[in-house]
Parts: sequence; C-alpha cells; structure tokens
Amino acid sequence: MDLVPASVSAPDAAPARRVGWLPAWTDVLLAPSPLALRRWALAGVVTSALIILTGAAVRLSQSGLGCPDWPACTAHSLTATSTTGDSLVHEWVEFGNRLVTVAIFVVAVGVFIAAWRFRPAGGRRRDLIWLAAAQPAAIVLQAVLGGLVVLTKLNPALVSLHFLASVVLISATVALYVRCQEGTSPGRPLTPRLVQLAAIGVIGCVALMIAAGTVVTGTGPLAGAAGVARYHLPLEGVTQLHADIGWLLAGLMTGLLVGLRLGHAPAAAVRLGWLLLGLIALQGVIGYTQYFSGLPAGLVWVHVAGSVAIWIAALLIPYKLRDRGSILDPVTSPTDAVSEATPA
Repeated sequence: MDLVPASVSAPDAAPARRVGWLPAWTDVLLAPSPLALRRWALAGVVTSALIILTGAAVRLSQSGLGCPDWPACTAHSLTATSTTGDSLVHEWVEFGNRLVTVAIFVVAVGVFIAAWRFRPAGGRRRDLIWLAAAQPAAIVLQAVLGGLVVLTKLNPALVSLHFLASVVLISATVALYVRCQEGTSPGRPLTPRLVQLAAIGVIGCVALMIAAGTVVTGTGPLAGAAGVARYHLPLEGVTQLHADIGWLLAGLMTGLLVGLRLGHAPAAAVRLGWLLLGLIALQGVIGYTQYFSGLPAGLVWVHVAGSVAIWIAALLIPYKLRDRGSILDPVTSPTDAVSEATPA
C-alpha cells in the first residue's frame, strides 16, 4: 500500500493556491497594477479632503482649544480628559481630529509605497514617486502647523495657513490620481491655448476665493473657540469681497464653458465644466443663505465641503484638455482580453 499522499508524490501536482487575504493585500501594496495604483491615488484624494472637513468641524464647533497642548492633548495626558476646563465634547472633537490625521498619514504612506513599487512597462515613474512622496510630507507639515495653531491659541493667520496647506495637498493628490492613468509622452493639446489658459485662470480664481473665505471665517464668530484672536477687519467688508470673487468666478467659468464648446473640447471636459458651474452656483446660494441666517455652523461646514468639491473639479479640467497617452493594466486591457479569447 502506498502511504505517501498523492499531493506529495505526484510530480505534476499544481502549486498550492494562496490562502487568506494577506498575500493579496500585500500584492496591491508591494506589486500594484495600474488599477491598484489608481485606487491608492483616489484614496489619497479622498483622505486629503477629509483632513479639511474634520478640521473645519473642529473650528466650527468651537473645539479648537479642546486640547490646549501639542502633541499630547494636555500637559499631563495624551488623550482627551475632563481636566482642561473645556467641554469634554470639545476635547474629543479636537482629539478625534488628531486621530483622524494619524489614520490619514497611514494611507499617505501606503500611497507612497505603492507608487515606489509600481513598475510599468517603461520602468519606474519618478513623477509619480515625487507626487506620492508629497502626501506624507505634507501631512507631517500639517501636523506641525496644527501644533503651532494650538500653541498660539488659534492665531488667525496660522489657522488660515493651516487650511491653505491642505488645499495645496489636494492639488498634489489630484495630480497623482490623473498622472498615474497617463503615459509619459509629451502632452498633446486638445483645445486652443486660450481655452487652456482660461482653465488655469479659473483655478487661480478658486484659490483666491478659498483664501478670502479663510479670512471671512477668521473675522467672524466661528474662529475656533471663544475669546480667541480674530482678524481686525470689518466682517461685512470681507464677506462682500468674498462674494465678489465668487461672482467673478462664475463669470470666468461661464466664459470657459463657451470656450470649451467653441474649441471642440472633449466631452468629458465639457461635462466637468457644467458640473463646476453648477457647484459654483450652489455654493453661492449656500453662502448667501448662511450669511443672512446668522452663520449657522452646520451650514458653514457644508459651505466648506462645497469649496473642496469646487477646488477638485477646477483642478481636473486642465488635465482633460491635453492627452499624454494612457497606462493600461495588462490584466484588464481590452486588447489583451481579445487576444486571449482568440484561438491560436
């Protein structure tokens, strides 16, 4: 009787299949396909936006000094306690934002590792590596800025800088998300240069509007905590300036849409243009509503979320106006699927 199992004695036995979720997960990180890298890059965009939204929740809930020390919550405790004299809710909102930042940093490190390990047919993509490296680096910088904000008792200029640094971070994440789907050939313009310049002008106007928005918030009643310093500016004046920039943006976006149609831009760019114009119009309605209703914190948070959506949409438009080829995943490539299905 043969006591040796067939699986051992048979020389032609198929190799054992991997069991469990860990090997597949590590492949996604350490040997990412183009599709996997795109998903990592998209995670970077989402989490960078989340930094802004959680930070806005801290400020608008007046929890900016819930943890009066940094990097620990207090001088005697790493976590939120009831010994600071502030509301325990405020403490946990601020401490929760710090925990979210740690989680987002882990994602950013994953994005960098995936970009570093990515090996397309043409070799390692240094442009993707640099864009990915910007994410964990920017989050570390954000943490330092956040510490300075707390230690200076919410200095309004530092709070504005803290917010704008997150806006710059989103630019890097969007660039990585787009570039990891493109090839390395020189960009071929798909519209006249004037249309491309108009798209860049819209981005500049959105950036100006966001910067003015930080001044409005730093001047008004929702500056992060009671009794903290504010910009010594007339609230009505800075709010009017912010609104005027919004009207300018709407006009520029309308002109860009006309240029996209007359310049025979790709359909995706035109659709994105209409989406951006709709977001700008909705943002205007929300802005006027919050102003005339006394700046309710929840509505202001929605306004901040709208500004993030507008920023991302504006950043995407110029990328839709040129062509650099594409990276196709060999597993999901339609060409490969057809060749595999064709008999030899």
